[in-house]
Amino acid sequence: MLSANLGERRTTTNRRANKEDNVLSHVQDATDAAVADARGAGMNDTAAPFTSDTLLAKILTSLKEDKAEEIVQIDLRGKSAMADWMVIASGRSTRQVAAIAEHLVDTLKQDFRVISKVEGKDAGDWVLIDAGDIIVHLFRPEVREFYQLEKMWLSPSETAPASSS
Repeated sequence: MLSANLGERRTTTNRRANKEDNVLSHVQDATDAAVADARGAGMNDTAAPFTSDTLLAKILTSLKEDKAEEIVQIDLRGKSAMADWMVIASGRSTRQVAAIAEHLVDTLKQDFRVISKVEGKDAGDWVLIDAGDIIVHLFRPEVREFYQLEKMWLSPSETAPASSS
């Protein structure tokens, strides 16, 4: 009888070990995938490399499809080391600004495997999306007028690029 109880305990212990091993292996697999994504800088082995210009084109297309207004792109190459491009656009309401931001982040993740950092989406007045080589600012019109980022980043000899709606 005592030996039968020991056998049951061993079996139970083995089952627990196997269950824990499986759980830990899934966590390790997820960690390995995250590290591989970080090393790939947003690209996996099957995705073709992309440039900041390709990423910019996709961002502009997404903004136009979502009816963003007054889209301005500013070339930061040679002006700043933080990014190659800055894109500034407006939405008509806080809800539209947040929706445009969410859709853009999802699009970049699906098409380029770029994990963007997002600030301000909950408020919807000014959403900043850091997509690596491109920084996107989405504003409500009143907030955009108050901060006037275009004027800050354009030199006095430059005029604001033609806006597109």
